[in-house]
Amino acid sequence: MQAELRDSVGCAEPIFYREITYEELYMLKQKELKEILRYNPDTGDFIWLCDMGTNKVKGLVAGWETASGYIGIMIDSKQHQAHRLAWLYVHGCFPEFDIDHINGNRSDNRIANIRAVNRLENMRNQKLRTTNKSGHSGVRFCRGSWHANISVNYKRIHLGCFATKDEAILVRKNAETEHGFHPNHGRSA
Repeated sequence: MQAELRDSVGCAEPIFYREITYEELYMLKQKELKEILRYNPDTGDFIWLCDMGTNKVKGLVAGWETASGYIGIMIDSKQHQAHRLAWLYVHGCFPEFDIDHINGNRSDNRIANIRAVNRLENMRNQKLRTTNKSGHSGVRFCRGSWHANISVNYKRIHLGCFATKDEAILVRKNAETEHGFHPNHGRSA
């Protein structure tokens, strides 16, 4: 978005505004969070420090598991994801991009299990897709041979065709290492 501001002589100079994120607009501050919830970094649980209404009773574990497997916590009529609140609680700010659950368990919000990453890094630590038939990410059987592929920076790279599944898996694993994929990438659900 660009706007114009006229200086004292009437010359227009452009002013650039950046997009404001949802969290900045309704920014929950670390201080406010620590007044109502206590976070246990060893378990990843949040505990209510005061009564906040129905199901928000002092001493009880806060939140519920959402349909997508994350823990949601309602604060001031706004739903927050517990992993983002954990980051705020420990580091004092929301992460700029994504939070990755290192072990792939979306409800495991221990500080040792979450890391701030950009979207590309987050995509390099995915579980095996449910539609996968070979049992290994980026490996498929097609027209009598095993094919290995990898996507890097949104570009699909064909790694080759192989006589055996094991050869295709080995080449794919080597490519994952070479391109900085997390060791957990392609894990079973």
